[in-house]
Amino acid sequence: MACLLLNQENVHLKIPSVDTVDGVTYYCIEVAIASIKWTVKHRYSTFAALHDSFVSKYCVEKDILPPKKLIGNKCEVFVEKRRQSLEIYLNAVYNYLKKAMPRELALFLDLHEYDIYFLVQSMALEFFVTGDTLLQASTSYKFNPIQLYAISERLKQPCPLLEVVDKEYAFSHVLDFNSRLISLTIEGNSEPYKTSNIYPSALSIELSTFKNVQYLTIDRYPVDKIYNMGNLRDTVTTLKVTNTKLRNIVELAMCEEVHKNIENANDSHVWMKVTHLDLSDNRIEVIDEAIKLLPQIECLTLNNNHLSEISNVTLLPRLSQLYLASNNFTYLPDDLHTRLGYIVYIDLSQNKLTSLASFSKLYSLEGLDVSCNRIEKIEEVKHIGHLPCLENLRLTGNPVSTIVDYRVKVLEPFGKRAADICLDNEKPNQKELDTVSVHQALRIAREGKSPSFTASDAPLFSAEVPSI
Repeated sequence: MACLLLNQENVHLKIPSVDTVDGVTYYCIEVAIASIKWTVKHRYSTFAALHDSFVSKYCVEKDILPPKKLIGNKCEVFVEKRRQSLEIYLNAVYNYLKKAMPRELALFLDLHEYDIYFLVQSMALEFFVTGDTLLQASTSYKFNPIQLYAISERLKQPCPLLEVVDKEYAFSHVLDFNSRLISLTIEGNSEPYKTSNIYPSALSIELSTFKNVQYLTIDRYPVDKIYNMGNLRDTVTTLKVTNTKLRNIVELAMCEEVHKNIENANDSHVWMKVTHLDLSDNRIEVIDEAIKLLPQIECLTLNNNHLSEISNVTLLPRLSQLYLASNNFTYLPDDLHTRLGYIVYIDLSQNKLTSLASFSKLYSLEGLDVSCNRIEKIEEVKHIGHLPCLENLRLTGNPVSTIVDYRVKVLEPFGKRAADICLDNEKPNQKELDTVSVHQALRIAREGKSPSFTASDAPLFSAEVPSI
């Protein structure tokens, strides 16, 4: 990022071109502070308004701005001459005011977007005015890496004069806001920042100013560029790290270590309060042993990764919800119940599973999503029809969902509990339940048994069955 305070003599201002939009001429200003460059576009009227302010406040000579012209101001020759004159004017004004750098000029040059000090002061003003309101709101406050980098660098620098004179721009407003923030979102971007040559994802940031964050979201920003994230271990309860190209959980769990070896982990690396972990949209191929450093996890989300097996989940004794959609699962082990004995909900949608046999002993399972897999045979449902707690089942998108009377045939293995099953987000209607009961009676008859019904079977029939 730019730092005008340290590079006042290394500033270059050019107006190399103009841009006409809907008949309006904009002068394209190239700002370069050391190696950082960006572009700002302004109409002549904006130059004129800025100049009027300079004349009244800073004794800038009135006649150094190229004059207005009402007729012929669209002429190509005139526009070119004005472009050259405005470039001379802009450099003259900057050289005259650079020591004081009035805020009007800083805003005109977009320093509040790209310069460390002016960006921090812009945030300070925002938090001074609306900080309490933002903190009281339940929504997360979203920082981009540019802002966090500016804060990180500002911590290393002396206090500029402007902050001493104008208290609303004081850095303390930023520090106070950050220290009280509960929900923090860091949203990166691999593209250059706005019109500059700054790549946000290449900037390193640190999070030492955040003291009470409970909900932390990091999206499209590399974890290895974040320092002091480990300071949040004592407060964060929900951790979401997505679209970061993360390959291993250890990279996150031991984020502050140079050599991230799980064998070197100790109590200081444990995230004791994290109950919800979302690592979707990354490049994780295996649930590595570092998951044990987050022992309180109740909900683990690993959608859209490169997983093909469920491993090390026995290290999570509180795990009750597991989301593994859009991975590379083709089968599951027969001993799945020994790994997920207390699981309540599993999402394995959009994988390549062909069987439901591995779920047959998950007796605490209440919800199962295996939509958009490769399950073809209706007989597979028999593996889960006896599960006592299962109430939500999604099979849509599988070949089996295209067979005749699909819903009835899926509900039939659940017997008396058919009415409790929400299949593909839809409860069975009475016609389906009646058909299920008929199929069950026919099956029992074929097996040579005498059907017996009690009051508990009533939901399967349209008419009430009296108690005996």
